[in-house]
Order: sequence, then structure tokens, then C-alpha cells
Amino acid sequence: MSEAVVANRYADALFQLGNEQGKIEQLVEELRVLKEVFETNKKLITFLTHPRVNNAKKKQFINEVFHDFSSDVVHTLQLLAERQRIEIVPDIIDHFIQSVNDAKGIAEATVYSVRELTDAEKKELEATFAKRFNKQAIKLNNIVDPSIVGGVKLRIGNTIYDGTISGKLKRIERNIVTAN
Repeated sequence: MSEAVVANRYADALFQLGNEQGKIEQLVEELRVLKEVFETNKKLITFLTHPRVNNAKKKQFINEVFHDFSSDVVHTLQLLAERQRIEIVPDIIDHFIQSVNDAKGIAEATVYSVRELTDAEKKELEATFAKRFNKQAIKLNNIVDPSIVGGVKLRIGNTIYDGTISGKLKRIERNIVTAN
């Protein structure tokens, strides 16, 4: 079974548990912290996947390090370590957060601009694209990219809205080349 399918199943199970217990927001916060820990500390994954470290030591380590986390998250980590699947934790977290956002009608988007957008500009973009995508809200992540010259480029999932000057210049160039 592919790792993406396995990650989705674990994420779906966590989502159902959180939904039944009314702890979705708590799980989201814990999983965001956990993802940051896994992304910044590669030695953690090395330790938890090392074949010479037995499962009892891995479980004890997880209990000690993540004692402040909910039991559902700790048990999931222990199960993943026992089954040698700890490296899919970031994928599980991504799918879990996507499931939570889908349930709430929220979409996450990345906006590329020449400069950092003001809060008012972000709110205006969020409101405009929330209506366009029939979502309750859009959460924007602003990335500064001086190569776009001016305007903004917005990416939601696999959809890109390019309102940049560099994008318009490229479209004009393509039209000129195809016209000849």
C-alpha cells in the first residue's frame, strides 16, 4: 500500500476520533507543533526509525518527549514507530489539517507579491476568493517574490490566478510568437 494512502487512513482515523470527542481544535494545534518538531529535528526521525532501537525504548521516548500531547496523538506516534512508519507523520498532519479545513469550509492559499501585503489587502483578497471558491474563509500565506515585477499571483490547491506583470508579459509574448 502506498505511503500516501496509509497516511490518509491514519489522518482520517484521527479526524474521526477528534470529531467524536470534540477535540478537533486541540488536535490541530498539537499536530502543527508536532509537524514543526519533525521538520526541524531530523535526528528524531533517525532515532525512531533506527533498527537497533527496540520498540519499547521508542515508546518510552515518545511518552517522555510528547507527554503534554493528547493520548490520541501519543498513541498514534507509538503505533507508527512500532510499525516503522514514523516518517509519514508530516503527511498525516497535512491530510488531517486539510480534512479539518474542508469540514469548516476553509481553504489555504499562497499569494505571491513584490512586497509584504498589508492586513487590509489580505482581508480583501481572502473575501474575494472565498466567494469565488464558495468557501467560508481563505487563509492566505504571503510570499514575497521580487521576480513578479508587480501585481499578485494566488495559488489555491492546483489552481493559480496570475495577475502579475511578468505573467501578463509572458502571455503577450506567447501571443506574438503564435501569431507569426
